[in-house]
Amino acid sequence: MKQSLQLRIGQSLTMTPQLQQAIKLLQMSTLDLQQEIQQALESNMMLELDEEELPALEFRDKKLDNTDQVTSEGSQTDMPDELPVDVSWDDVYESSLPSGGDDSDTPEFETFRGKSESLRDHLLWQLDLIPISDRDYAIAVAIIDAINDDGYVASDLQDIFQGLQEQLEGLEFDEVQAVLHRIQNFDPVGVAALDLADCLRLQLQQLPDSTRYKAEALDFVHRHLDLLTSCDQARLMKRVGLSEDELKGILALIRTLDPKPGASLQEVDVEYVVPDVFVAKVSGQWLVSLNPDIAPKLRINPFYSGMIKRADNSSDNVSMKNHLQEARWFIKSLHSRNDTLLRVAKSIVEKQGDFFEHGAIAMKPMVLRDIAEELELHESTISRVTTQKYMHTPHGVIEFKYFFSSHVSTDGGGECSATAIRALIKELVGNENPAKPLSDSKISDLLNEKGINVARRTIAKYREAMSIPSTSQRKRHI
Repeated sequence: MKQSLQLRIGQSLTMTPQLQQAIKLLQMSTLDLQQEIQQALESNMMLELDEEELPALEFRDKKLDNTDQVTSEGSQTDMPDELPVDVSWDDVYESSLPSGGDDSDTPEFETFRGKSESLRDHLLWQLDLIPISDRDYAIAVAIIDAINDDGYVASDLQDIFQGLQEQLEGLEFDEVQAVLHRIQNFDPVGVAALDLADCLRLQLQQLPDSTRYKAEALDFVHRHLDLLTSCDQARLMKRVGLSEDELKGILALIRTLDPKPGASLQEVDVEYVVPDVFVAKVSGQWLVSLNPDIAPKLRINPFYSGMIKRADNSSDNVSMKNHLQEARWFIKSLHSRNDTLLRVAKSIVEKQGDFFEHGAIAMKPMVLRDIAEELELHESTISRVTTQKYMHTPHGVIEFKYFFSSHVSTDGGGECSATAIRALIKELVGNENPAKPLSDSKISDLLNEKGINVARRTIAKYREAMSIPSTSQRKRHI
């Protein structure tokens, strides 16, 4: 084989470090960005926060004498020339650290965040307030441990009894039942029930005797509760021997009860979302502004940058030059991210103005390409900008991606957003008669009457995506 030289002309895209950094910052969420900024501040001497209250240090190419000391708060000019030999620094200066340890031992602010009390904690707290023997206390703890998030005893009482027999000698089943009855008087009302009928019974029993239909409701939940899901109102009246007014009064009373008394006390980890932009109506116009707290302003430290010497090739000087260049790239990438984020947000608000006026029902169909073409950006850039970015609006804090959805055709030749269709479905289901819920076919017909062509299968898909139960599951008489 002969060796030869060939000249070829071609084009290729090279990902420079600056471009890689810009893309990395662009797709970061607010929390990730703040961590990245903090890491950059800690690793790069040339970066500092641009705050007016920070003292500006000027580099001077001479040693500081007593007249050139920094005069900011806590400066060296406040120091005494000498310390007495029998005192320490702590005797002269008050420590800026909290008492009890240094910064590394100081608890983070998040550790002081209030937690919602769990159902188990709430029941154990009440258990500690009542006079009870050690034997009954052990039984009560075993029962409380078996109560699920909804407030029901999830384990069979016989299983709890058998488990306790190994710990408590001579235990009788009646003892377990007696302790259970004591816990059933705890708050919330209806807790520690064995089933739904038992839960409703406990709540009815604690109502005043003067409550209308109390006795009838107690008899109903004990004998006829299972008929509610299988019988219509006419058949129900016939089988239980009640008049229409009596049945309505009983069902109205049962409707005031809570079928899941423990659900409201369950501990939930709250996820906080920091909006990237704010949208507000000012003088009849929707204005978009960046959240100033998501990305603090950075600047080049003039003190350290002034120490760089042009002709010096020492390792320290080269290192400072590299830090300076990296700092400039980082600041430029941040500015680029904020500018792109604001441009995309303004474009979304402009195109979805009806949503901000009327809500999700007025959402227009929109895809990433619509914003990309208007701003002359690539679709992948729009995708990065809209991922994990949030907008504070009069309708709540909403992710950018929420504004992008597919569409269906209308009779008028237009298009309707899938988000608007889901909002319409939710509105129709929310206003339906619980005794006669709307089927998917009926919802499809109602939307078709509005000129929106949506098939029954599409309705079912949207309904399941919104966790709306089927017709049979939504049907109820109470």
